[in-house]
Amino acid sequence: MPPPGGFEPVKYKRNLPLRGPSGLVILGGVTAVCAYGFYRVGKGNLEKRELQREKVWSRIHLVPLLLAEGDRDAYRRQQAALEREREIMKDVPGWEAGKSVYNNPSHRSAETIVVI
Repeated sequence: MPPPGGFEPVKYKRNLPLRGPSGLVILGGVTAVCAYGFYRVGKGNLEKRELQREKVWSRIHLVPLLLAEGDRDAYRRQQAALEREREIMKDVPGWEAGKSVYNNPSHRSAETIVVI
C-alpha cells in the first residue's frame, strides 16, 4: 500500500543547465569582431598609402641631390684621370693631357655618364 500522504511526485522534467550564450549573442560577437577587424584593416591601408606617398616624395626631392653628387664624383674622377695621364705622359714631347687621340673631329669621347 502507498505510504500515508502518497508517493512523492515523479520527476520527469529534464533539468539541464544553460550551456553558454545563445546563437544570437555569438552571431553579434562575431559581427562585432569582424567589424573591428575591417576597421583596423582600413586604418592600416590608409597608413600604408601615406607611407608610400611619403617615400615617393622623398625620392623625388632626393633626385637633385643624388644627381649633383654623381656629377661631383664624375668630375673628381675625370680630374684624377687627367692628373694620372699628365704624370704618365710627362716625358712624351708634344703630348697634351685630355686631348683626343683621334685626328677625326667627328669622334667625340663620352662626356656624360648616364646611370639607370
